[in-house]
Amino acid sequence: MPSSLVEMLQTDMHCEGLLECFHGLKDLDKRCFRILIDADAPQTVDDIAESVDRERSTVYRSVQRLLEADIIEKEQINYDEGGYYHVYKPVAPAAIREDMQRLLNDWYAEMGQLLQEFEAEFGEETETTVTAEP
Repeated sequence: MPSSLVEMLQTDMHCEGLLECFHGLKDLDKRCFRILIDADAPQTVDDIAESVDRERSTVYRSVQRLLEADIIEKEQINYDEGGYYHVYKPVAPAAIREDMQRLLNDWYAEMGQLLQEFEAEFGEETETTVTAEP
């Protein structure tokens, strides 16, 4: 991952790169998300684990990160004779985009404030230095 904004802007970003950028998702997280996007029906953790050829506990942690990022949903399925299991499906792409847009707007507002603070702190020193020279 690039270490600066300039490096980030110079890289060739892809759609799934946004998930890494906005939510800090790892490669396995993105693979699990892709499985859910491509699936015809909601998937269990076991289904996903089989598809990515990883241990159930490892995939469960990835699924938890996807849930925390609000890009997938969990649904409880109840058995008629008692008990239940969970399945997972992706959130609508428009909702994910809106959430990322909100995060971007929040970041932009915060950066604007920091830039104003930067100018307030360093702007006067620069002007004083420039005018003090003969």
